[in-house]
Amino acid sequence: MDALEAMATFVRVVERGSFSAVARELGVTQPTISKQIGLLEKRLGGRLFARSTRQLFLTDEGQRYYEHCRQILNAVDSAEQSFKTGQEQVAGTLRIASSGSFGRVQIAPRLHGFLQRCPDVTIDLQLSDENVDIVSEGIDVAIRIGELKDSSLIARQIGLTRRGVFVAPAYLEQHGLPLIPADLAAHNCLVFSQLAQFDQWRFARDGQWQAVQVKGNVRSNNSESIRQLVLSGAGLSLSPSWLFREDLQAGRVKAVLEDYATATLPIHAVFAPDRRQSARVRAFVEYLGEGFAQDADIANTR
Repeated sequence: MDALEAMATFVRVVERGSFSAVARELGVTQPTISKQIGLLEKRLGGRLFARSTRQLFLTDEGQRYYEHCRQILNAVDSAEQSFKTGQEQVAGTLRIASSGSFGRVQIAPRLHGFLQRCPDVTIDLQLSDENVDIVSEGIDVAIRIGELKDSSLIARQIGLTRRGVFVAPAYLEQHGLPLIPADLAAHNCLVFSQLAQFDQWRFARDGQWQAVQVKGNVRSNNSESIRQLVLSGAGLSLSPSWLFREDLQAGRVKAVLEDYATATLPIHAVFAPDRRQSARVRAFVEYLGEGFAQDADIANTR
């Protein structure tokens, strides 16, 4: 087994999380993959994995080696495609990370169109409301909403999330309609805990901003859970407009306090600083930006 083949096998084991999964992909036995990794470790002079009965864990050395392997394999792939076509081909696996709800509503529906434009790309879409470590997880591009906390990452703003206060008709029938932001103090406000100052909702009218301290009996780090609670009549939520768009159209929720503006949240495409932006990454970000520009709820204009 040559060095590049060994690297490719190692990377697939890391990304699939097991020797047996990679063995099935390659049509070989699990002991064959184990032997290949063992030979690679012998050549390197150290352990790549800390093995347990249920899961594989990378050692610190293995993590560093994994990052180098991904960069080398991407470079080899690009060089080969460039030689064949005269330019870098938009091809290969694209690993994308996003929050669960935004991925479901705004990214997944757009993937078919992107794949029609770039048929040689395959997608690995990872959805989680926790911000994953894009370096250790091998993510090519992450789509994140809100102000970025990690200044070491490279980011490109591709949209803005507009928000509103949404509530089910059943809740309004029982508790009444808030007419001004201060009325929210008497209501059950369901909050998304992933945002900074999640229990302060900010509103503006005639250019004057005010912050309202809200309280309620549920907070969650998952926006889809907040949506389901609102639909059930549990309370009100300051949420992205795109999250409730279909519910608004169907009459399952109403928007309140529409005379007041709320703060928008930037949408960024985020990359690791030491990870080369391949043609497929650039093509995907451009495609998303084009699509977002046509959507009033997330267009990159105020």
